[in-house]
Amino acid sequence: MQTLTIVFGLVLVGVGIGGYVETGSTHPTALIPCWIGVVLVACGALAIAPARRMLGMHIAVTVGLLGFLGTVKGAIDTFRLAHGTVFEHPIAVEEKGVTCLLCLLFVGFCVRSFIAARRTRLTV
Repeated sequence: MQTLTIVFGLVLVGVGIGGYVETGSTHPTALIPCWIGVVLVACGALAIAPARRMLGMHIAVTVGLLGFLGTVKGAIDTFRLAHGTVFEHPIAVEEKGVTCLLCLLFVGFCVRSFIAARRTRLTV
């Protein structure tokens, strides 16, 4: 799971850098997915050590959940954008939608992994 955390973190870093470049490198808020990604990469690196795995993954899923909750409006706006609503900064709307989706997928994978780990501990 720690490898998946690092991969999701790197993808979010790419989304943030891509959004920043697409906005003409003038809007630093486009880098917000980068910071979420950097924290996920750090948590994934922390979780590589077996003694710190639970701590790293619980911090990572919390960051992912906060990232999802913080961008839900962006996901709704992405659907509105797809149906013809005009926004002042459509790239920002798309970036928030992608960030929301990635964070939701990450949280889903984490919850699934936590449930599987719990079942494994109960059967042993």
